[in-house]
Amino acid sequence: MSDSHLTVHTDSNTAVSVTEEEIYTRRVLRFTLGIGLAVAVSAIWAWPLAFIVPVFVAKFLVDRQEPTMQTVYELLISMICTIGLAWLVSFGPTHYPMVLLPLLAMMMLWGYYLFSDPKWNFFATIFIVATLLLPYLSLLQPGAAILVGVGLSFSGVVAVAIFALLHALLPDLSPKKEQLADAQQSHDERTHEAFRALIIAFPVICFFYFLEISGALLTMIFIAILSLQAAGAKSVKVSLFLLVTNGIGGALAVVFYNLLTIVPEIQFYIGMSMLAALFFGQKIYADPAKAPLYAGILSALLVVVGSTVSSTDKDVAVNFYLRILQLFLVGVYMIFASFFLESRDWKFLKKRNSL
Repeated sequence: MSDSHLTVHTDSNTAVSVTEEEIYTRRVLRFTLGIGLAVAVSAIWAWPLAFIVPVFVAKFLVDRQEPTMQTVYELLISMICTIGLAWLVSFGPTHYPMVLLPLLAMMMLWGYYLFSDPKWNFFATIFIVATLLLPYLSLLQPGAAILVGVGLSFSGVVAVAIFALLHALLPDLSPKKEQLADAQQSHDERTHEAFRALIIAFPVICFFYFLEISGALLTMIFIAILSLQAAGAKSVKVSLFLLVTNGIGGALAVVFYNLLTIVPEIQFYIGMSMLAALFFGQKIYADPAKAPLYAGILSALLVVVGSTVSSTDKDVAVNFYLRILQLFLVGVYMIFASFFLESRDWKFLKKRNSL
């Protein structure tokens, strides 16, 4: 880390000199405390999809320098869309797959398109997860969609609140304030990548919907999140990267889980989560180029362990290893689907985008 001095202007217009090391230390500390608080809140109250909160908090802390009105705006719109979708699917469209699946495809395509815009990244993430999960849950358990939709929206609210609280207590020391840039890609490129992401994810979604496979909730979450990242021009390399991160995250989750079986205390769980956040936070902020790798490993760890800790099933141990298997199978599928995409030039997509 460089020790070069930077000048920060406070609210009282006094100049304060800070070093790169101080900025780095503040960010790592904020990340560690944020993940610890998110894990504690989600574990203690354990509402539906509470285990998503640490993942959202990590995404905020890594991707955004500080909370803005855009963050609140994205959250509000995502809550309205999520609860509206939950209400819609509770009234019967799930019984007509030939109507539901094309509708899902259009919503997924819109979500993938928005994901490539930094200003709408968070909204697109919640929207894609809601689009895949809520109709699926309504199909398996009528009435569950509203409950889970509210839980997902509440998880977003809690994540934003923790993000804002940590920045209020530990504001960022960097003099360079974040500016959310416009999407770097053109409309045609974003549309093309959105179609690629849809082609990757949609066959699996159809498979689950037609066979009505129970116990695939976590797989659907992984498909939703990972397909967002595997739609680019080098999607095979990205998918290999995702398989590595999922594999390492899954291996760490096994260690994490076995330690929790020895010391089944919530304080120990929170402490272990903070140690993991401290380690990965140092890696993320020390080497921003490799931040997606470390953030991916931590997200896989948090999702698998968090979903297991919040589980009320009797066969917790069996279900934990099934979650690890699901994580691995999703990674393998991503590589296969991405290789299939790159082995074809998909001229019809390019022609459509050029119209």
